[in-house]
Amino acid sequence: MDNPNLVTFLLTGRFALFSDPVTRVGGEKCSYLVPTYEALKGVCESIYWKPTFQWHVDSVRVLNPFQSQSKGIRPISLGDSPPTLSIYTYLRDVRYEVRAHFEWNPLRPDLAADRNEDKHFCMAKRSIEKGGRRDIFLGTRECQGYVEPLEGERQAGAFDALGEMSFGLMFHGFDYGDEGEGGRMVARFWYPKMRGGVIDFCRPEACPVRRTVKRMAPKAFAVGQNLRSVEEECP
Repeated sequence: MDNPNLVTFLLTGRFALFSDPVTRVGGEKCSYLVPTYEALKGVCESIYWKPTFQWHVDSVRVLNPFQSQSKGIRPISLGDSPPTLSIYTYLRDVRYEVRAHFEWNPLRPDLAADRNEDKHFCMAKRSIEKGGRRDIFLGTRECQGYVEPLEGERQAGAFDALGEMSFGLMFHGFDYGDEGEGGRMVARFWYPKMRGGVIDFCRPEACPVRRTVKRMAPKAFAVGQNLRSVEEECP
């Protein structure tokens, strides 16, 4: 059953780079064929976000066929070493239908006074209509994305008649200091399958492979310093 605060939107872009974070430390990068949970969660947070809740991506529907394009990139070099040429392989002309909902963050009881579901749901819907509160990126900053509400009849997709497609072990996302078990950063991996162009994401806690990256303390919020009171937001 759908969540009462479920939002849906169309996500498009000329290019996308959904790369494994292991390959993002340098050298050549190659995009996954489909977006990761973490990338879509980042899109939702760019549309509208508050530390009071966490976005959960339910599913993504791939509308356009897979196309790739390689580009020669000179990444910023560190130290005195001269810049070197790297080859980045991007997805081209991407188009997705995304379904997501938010849930209260149980690790932020200090923000319980801000748990107004109707307020956050309406603000998220308005933000989608406006194209998001912050710039939308498709995996990396040089890949600009665009969001808009889903309207009219269901659009035809390139994989609607396709059976099941497996992608093997794939990066799912990160648990940060105020998510998951709390107090540490954890990388999650799973085995996605696409059926009829739709990937149904498992919940973060259900990912079969998890690896601790480092300890991470939750960000502290205090009214008057980096947080406004409820009276200031809703006079």
